[in-house]
Amino acid sequence: MTTENPRELPLSSQDDVVTVRQAVRARAIEVGLNLVEQTKVVTAASELARNTVVYGGGGFVTIETVVDTGRRGVRLTFVDRGPGIPDIELALKDGYTSGTGLGLGLGGARRLSSEFSIESKAGEGTRVTIVRWKG
Repeated sequence: MTTENPRELPLSSQDDVVTVRQAVRARAIEVGLNLVEQTKVVTAASELARNTVVYGGGGFVTIETVVDTGRRGVRLTFVDRGPGIPDIELALKDGYTSGTGLGLGLGGARRLSSEFSIESKAGEGTRVTIVRWKG
C-alpha cells in the first residue's frame, strides 16, 4: 500500500471539526468516491474529529490518499494525547457514552468505514485510523 499527499490538520475546536469535514470531502471527491462513499467518510470523520476535540482534549488528523493493488481510497488518522479509552470494546458499543453524546461515534465510524483500527492507552491518548475505499 502506498500513500499520497498527506495533509495534517489541527483539532482543537469545533471550528476545526468543520475544516476537517471540508478537507475530507475535498479529498474524497479527488479520489473519486461516489456520493454515498463521500457521505460515509465525511460523517465518520466528523464523529472522530468531534471525539478528538471533546474527549481527547484536541489533537490532529492526517488525511491521505491510499493506493493498494489498483484501488484508491482515503485514510484518516486521528491522534490525541487525552486520557485514553479504558475499555475499547465497551466504547465501541452503540449507546455507550462517556459524556453527553448519543454513544454512536466510535461504533458508527467503524460501520461507515471500509477499515477501522483503534489504539488507546490510559494517560497517553488515542489513535483511530479509518480507510474508505472507492467502490
